[in-house]
Amino acid sequence: MRYLPERNLWEGGATFVVGLALSLFAGDVEVPVVDLTKVGIVMMCVGGAQTVWGLFRSARRPG
Repeated sequence: MRYLPERNLWEGGATFVVGLALSLFAGDVEVPVVDLTKVGIVMMCVGGAQTVWGLFRSARRPG
């Protein structure tokens, strides 16, 4: 992978947006095993961490 930091930024942003949509709009959906609102919050945390990691790696990339 040549542009791994940019890939981390895109994947982290997409994961964050999907998690945000789940936490906002899936509160009334009944799933037997998990609560979709909590899954959305976890996905937002993972997406934010991945985005920060991509920003860190792109800042540390040798020019």
